[in-house]
Amino acid sequence: MSGMRRPAAAAAAVGLTASLPYWLPRLVIDLRVRLFARINGEEGIPVPGLEVPVEEFKQVYGHPAANGRSQGAALSDLFWYWLAPGPEVHQEHLEPGPRYNDVARTTRQILAGLSRDQWTELVARCTRRVLDELDGPDGPDGCDGASGARARRVRLRDLMMPVWAEVYYEVVFREPCPRHVRDMIVANADDVVSALKCTGLRHMDRRRRLTAYLRGRLASAPPPVPLPSLLTQRERAYYLQGTFFNTAVVQTSEAMAHLLLALASHRSVQDRLLTGAADADYLDHVINETLQHFPLFGVAHRITTGEIPRAGRPPIPAGSVLLFNYPEYQRSGVPDHQRFDPGRWLSADTRPTRFIPFGVTANRPCPARGFAVLTMRVAAEEVLRRFRLASSAEHTRSLPNRGPCLLIPRAGRTDARTWGPVGRAARLAGMRLGDRWAAIPRSLTQLVLGGYMVWDARRQGLCRHYFATAPGDSAGRVVAATDEEERRR
Repeated sequence: MSGMRRPAAAAAAVGLTASLPYWLPRLVIDLRVRLFARINGEEGIPVPGLEVPVEEFKQVYGHPAANGRSQGAALSDLFWYWLAPGPEVHQEHLEPGPRYNDVARTTRQILAGLSRDQWTELVARCTRRVLDELDGPDGPDGCDGASGARARRVRLRDLMMPVWAEVYYEVVFREPCPRHVRDMIVANADDVVSALKCTGLRHMDRRRRLTAYLRGRLASAPPPVPLPSLLTQRERAYYLQGTFFNTAVVQTSEAMAHLLLALASHRSVQDRLLTGAADADYLDHVINETLQHFPLFGVAHRITTGEIPRAGRPPIPAGSVLLFNYPEYQRSGVPDHQRFDPGRWLSADTRPTRFIPFGVTANRPCPARGFAVLTMRVAAEEVLRRFRLASSAEHTRSLPNRGPCLLIPRAGRTDARTWGPVGRAARLAGMRLGDRWAAIPRSLTQLVLGGYMVWDARRQGLCRHYFATAPGDSAGRVVAATDEEERRR
């Protein structure tokens, strides 16, 4: 009998091992959520939720009293920790007042310095330059060499990040981005987004190198648009680093990764674009549908600076932490919301009405909202001119896998040796399997590093200590604390 038990036990062990990719990552994610909630406490009012229904989402979000950003929320310690150095002057985390107004006005002036035609030319040029590098010796893993004749495997977020590093450098300084500076910007942005997704710890040396470069650049050759007058020279370097070379690069790269992965995962949608069967606005509809399914913002927290009255409901007290859940809001009221259907944007009757990809106009909207769709369209068109996209990897809003994808040279380019449908199917099956297995160590890494960083952020309390200092001395103390943190790391 014992001899019979051993094969059965071995078979059970094999079955359990084979099933790991299908249940372990999700179990670990649930455990992470519970761990984060336990460390952070019960702070916050979910919106939409029991206290604030979905119908009141935009009304509450847009109320003038829902304008606090950092002071008074334990979550702020975590975001300041991830965004250091310089979170105290990051546009998204400045409290309302003269300094925020000065910073927001400067950002608008920098972005408004280019016309639509100039934006189009700039994004197209930078995208072409980065795609050209795929055929060189510095191409990504999986590239089949300089011939450009075969499909190559890329991570879409990694592919797009150099594009936007170059774009935003030129937007700020009005001159092409040197390669070594592009590398510094990419290293900084990648480090921030990896920490945010808990796939890696912070590397403050990468961030500090960019800070040092920007301080030197501002001292010798500042940008043509004057930087915020209420900030010190050091804070101006932090402002550029956080707003343009962190958030702008990360968010636009994430948006493009989602768009290209959506095209890679929905062949009929991509075919309609590649064959020319789509009307001129179809790619814009695809972009909107992508942002509907995968909003760049998850949960935005705001702290009420005054009472928010509501008809027929108790007012929301001052000092409340409101947690605005973008994915939940955008999903609500959309029939068959899980289906990817750009066609729903063709008619006002089917177009989603709860759609805020760039925030709410009355409450810190995304500064890039006026040209984001344009620039995404231009970059996507440049990619689709050269490649057909294919992917079978999991596509989630957080995109911790960075968007695995195959780039297949299109007909008319040097693609004679590109494998056919059978080879493509086999490679996609391998990609799907590899992505599922990679999710196991990645999810465990996120559990460990995420738990550590939440604890460490609460321990350091960057935001809490900043607002606890005397108003006249707070900036100096935070700079000193940031310097000490950088030295320790």
